[in-house]
Amino acid sequence: MSQPASVFWSPRIADLEPYVPGEQPRIADLVKLNTNEHPSAPSARVIAAITEAAREGLQRYPDPESTQLREAIARRHALQANQVFVGNGSDEVLSHAFLAFFQRDEPLLFPDVTYSFYRVWTQLHGIEATEVPVGEALQIDIEALAYRAAQGCAGVVIANPNAPTGQGLPLAVIERLLLACPPRVVLVDEAYVDFGAESAAALVDAHPNLLVVQTLSKSRALAGLRVGFALGQAPLIEALARIKNSFNSYPLDRLAQAGALAAIEDEAWFSAQCRAVIDTREGLTLQLEDLGFEVLPSQANFVFARHPQRDAAALAAALRERAVLVRHFRQPRIDQWLRISIGTRAQCSALVEAVQAILEG
Repeated sequence: MSQPASVFWSPRIADLEPYVPGEQPRIADLVKLNTNEHPSAPSARVIAAITEAAREGLQRYPDPESTQLREAIARRHALQANQVFVGNGSDEVLSHAFLAFFQRDEPLLFPDVTYSFYRVWTQLHGIEATEVPVGEALQIDIEALAYRAAQGCAGVVIANPNAPTGQGLPLAVIERLLLACPPRVVLVDEAYVDFGAESAAALVDAHPNLLVVQTLSKSRALAGLRVGFALGQAPLIEALARIKNSFNSYPLDRLAQAGALAAIEDEAWFSAQCRAVIDTREGLTLQLEDLGFEVLPSQANFVFARHPQRDAAALAAALRERAVLVRHFRQPRIDQWLRISIGTRAQCSALVEAVQAILEG
């Protein structure tokens, strides 16, 4: 007699609401602006390094500590190698951090409008959470977070720039939050920081409760390689390593380590490509505003926009019919907004033309 599969599940799994990633459809001539991928191919040095690593012998395990990569990341951020942790994408690094630092009796704090994976990890790891409302302009309310943190919490998580709004915070504001809860970790998720925001990496040596998480998926055009890292003082990094070595001692394979190392070292490609994305973002913002959109100030590789006369879900659907994909979130407070990734100039022009046709239709 057959039984439903869920009869074998652990109780917590049955209650999980998994994260839903951006759609990856196979549509001919698709203008894909829904998952914040980089519009360009990665550095040629990355491809060469991966090719060479493949020749060296995949029959052997990779360096479990990703030593060369950690040393390169440390040099770039003026830190020591023991202040760097690497993992299989920043999502894995973040999940390890939730497990390492936030399983406590008090609630973890994060904004109510932010990266929705944070809620999933609290469910997965059995962490109580309190969501602190963002302001009317969808800006993270640091004063409200600091006030709540001072009353006791398991820690604080913010994305800077925030997702999906793209708005960034200055370092002085982040430092205010760090000082509000010195006994607990403040995790700053900087997936999009290279597109115009200030990195909190500069604060690591001064604040033992700061953990900064970054990724190579966005500004290094390596979403398909899955490499993320954390920066923090040595005791925090040791805690992440203990989780890693109790979960998967080899999170980064040889190819990922080689490609990531080459990407970190190719500063010229990185700087030029970040500038190109920022320039395209500013141009797209002006074009959308000319079409009547409200566009939040962005320091990310996407913009967050709404049209006062058009339903966001209907607009996203109409764009999809024209093979233009953007991201719509069916969530309170932001269900009338669209997140639009910055593509090539040609892709952004195609988006604007499609939107104009819809508005005039």
